[in-house]
Amino acid sequence: MKEDKATVFVKKCLRLFRIHLSPKTEKLFIQIFKFTIVGGTAFLIDFVLLYLFKEWFHLPVLLANTLSFTVSVIYNYIASVQWVFEVDHEKSAKKQFIVFIFLSVIGLLLNDLIVWLSVEELRIYYLLAKIIATIIVMIFNFITRKIFLEKKEN
Repeated sequence: MKEDKATVFVKKCLRLFRIHLSPKTEKLFIQIFKFTIVGGTAFLIDFVLLYLFKEWFHLPVLLANTLSFTVSVIYNYIASVQWVFEVDHEKSAKKQFIVFIFLSVIGLLLNDLIVWLSVEELRIYYLLAKIIATIIVMIFNFITRKIFLEKKEN
C-alpha cells in the first residue's frame, strides 16, 4: 500500500533526527501528526467562523461558539475517518458517526464551559479563551476517538 505524504514526511523526519521507534509507536506518532493537521485545520475553521459569527453577525459568544464548533466537527469527522484513524469498517458507519457526534457533543460542552468560565468569570478575551478550550478539547478528542472509533488490534 502506498504511503501518503504525511506518513512519508514523518518517517523522513524520524530518520533525519536518528529517532528509532517500534512500528507501533511510529504508527501512533504518524497518527498524532495527522490528527494535529486535521485538528489544526478544524481549529482554523472554528476560530474564523467564531470571529465572523460574533463580530459580523453580532451573535452571543456561546451561540457563535456552538455554531462554529459544529461546522468544524463535521469537517473533523470526515477527515478523521478518511485520513487519521483506521476505522473499523465492520462496525456500521451510522453507529460510528453517532459515537463521533456523541463524543463531539461532550467536547462541545467542555469547549463551551471553558470559554464561558474564561470569558465570564476570568475575564479572558474570548478568542484567547477559545484557544485554551481548543487545546484541552483536542486532547480529549484524540483519546476518545482513538478508543471508540479505531479498530482493535489483536
